[in-house]
Amino acid sequence: MHVLKMKSYLCSYCLLERTYVRTFFFSFFFLGRGIPSKCERYITCYLFSGGVTSMDDFLLKFFPVVYTKKHRAKENNYCKYDNQLLQLFTSSLYLAAVVCCFFASKCCKKFGRKPTMQLAAFFFFIGVILDAAAMNLPMLIVGRLCLGAGVGFGNQAVPLFISEIAPPKYRGGLNICFQMLITLGILCANIVNYFTSKLHPYGWRISLGGAAVPAIILGLGSLIIVETPTSLIERGKKQEGLKALKKIRGVEDVQKEYDEILQATEVAKKIDHPFRNLMKRSSRPQLICGTILQVFQQFTGINVIMFYAPVLFQTMGLGGDASLLSSVVTGSINSASTLVAIFGVDIFGRRALLIEAAIQMLISQVITGVMLEEHLKATNSISKVYAYIVVVLICVFVSGFAWSWGPLGWLIPSEIFPLETRTAGFFFAVSVNMIFTFLIAQAFLTMLCHMKSGIFFFFAAWIVIMGCWAVFFLPETKGIPIDEMNERAWKKHWFWKKYFNSDDEAIKPVGDKASTEGKA
Repeated sequence: MHVLKMKSYLCSYCLLERTYVRTFFFSFFFLGRGIPSKCERYITCYLFSGGVTSMDDFLLKFFPVVYTKKHRAKENNYCKYDNQLLQLFTSSLYLAAVVCCFFASKCCKKFGRKPTMQLAAFFFFIGVILDAAAMNLPMLIVGRLCLGAGVGFGNQAVPLFISEIAPPKYRGGLNICFQMLITLGILCANIVNYFTSKLHPYGWRISLGGAAVPAIILGLGSLIIVETPTSLIERGKKQEGLKALKKIRGVEDVQKEYDEILQATEVAKKIDHPFRNLMKRSSRPQLICGTILQVFQQFTGINVIMFYAPVLFQTMGLGGDASLLSSVVTGSINSASTLVAIFGVDIFGRRALLIEAAIQMLISQVITGVMLEEHLKATNSISKVYAYIVVVLICVFVSGFAWSWGPLGWLIPSEIFPLETRTAGFFFAVSVNMIFTFLIAQAFLTMLCHMKSGIFFFFAAWIVIMGCWAVFFLPETKGIPIDEMNERAWKKHWFWKKYFNSDDEAIKPVGDKASTEGKA
């Protein structure tokens, strides 16, 4: 992003604090989606898939085969919910999200981040109405696809918005604030599901309809916030961009930062085909790291835990109410742990949090797998003591994810791409995330049925791989302005620097080009 260090134009600590507060205000207001967009994805889709799909009334109406298997006395503990239609209900959202990500990237570039958020709110609201009023499975799936469109548009615009208005010194913490609101959304939805599960036979409709609240917040919030200065200047609205920059920073002296944004947009205008430019040698480090981080985020197994937590806890022998209550506990841990990321990401750095969490999640997954292998067989019930120990281990796992691979999986891709390929690069990152979320959501219940407790070892193996990747291949981006990311991060990394030592070098700033022409 095109933000200078605050020291360069603020003359006092008070002015610095004022700038931080204003930037936080605009970030937070955008986060008014905060349960929406990515969070709406969780409140409507995640708890759809976890809390609602464990409700008997919901299963009886839309998935009677699963309902019958669930209540069969000798049914395999690991296979009660193995149903392709049930998994398609969960995963269909991500198919729509992948398609809509492409259109959202175009919308972000042509119309701005703000209108893209408004479209996300519109699709969320339509999806919620259709699902809450669903009379049959096709209507339920159509509503789910609308929610997917909202996810595609929201996830494309939100992290870019925050990164583009945040000062480098606070960019990490501000970007993770929206992850914090996501976790609060998950917690709220868990609590709602816990109480609505007791309301027969329409409790599930209340759960799904309640997701309209964050959709409305997103819509109203997107009307109040200002567009990012970068987006305005990029679309030729230079005076509006300057005005927005002054408003966000809270000071009049923003000329240096404004000139830097202006210069970067001039460079970006020379790129007619940003998607083609992503294939250049000098763009590969950002593209590879931005996309592989999304793959790793999904293969931690977090969506398995969060989507199907009530289902998983019921598999371990906890009752329906106990399983939903356990989900509330894990949701609370998720929210509290995200605070570590907010305050720690700009102190300890991105890599340190990712590496520490990989170790923590690995230990948790392995011990959980060993305990279930020993104590949960096909048709027995695990003792309550062991079941609650597993819940504690899952909380340890969730806490590690919440301060690392969860929020940083979105922060890092939003800050590593230069302006000329930013929307295109982030499109690839979001799309890969949606594709692999779809694959995991579609396959998990079948994998659980066939692999049983081995599924925890499957994800543990992936955690080892991603931990090694963070150690050896991820450069530290803490405190580096986005415009200087290539020079200060990628070109100094032992592995990625070789991608910048050819004639396929990243485009030089306008000033350098002009000076070269002058010498000629």
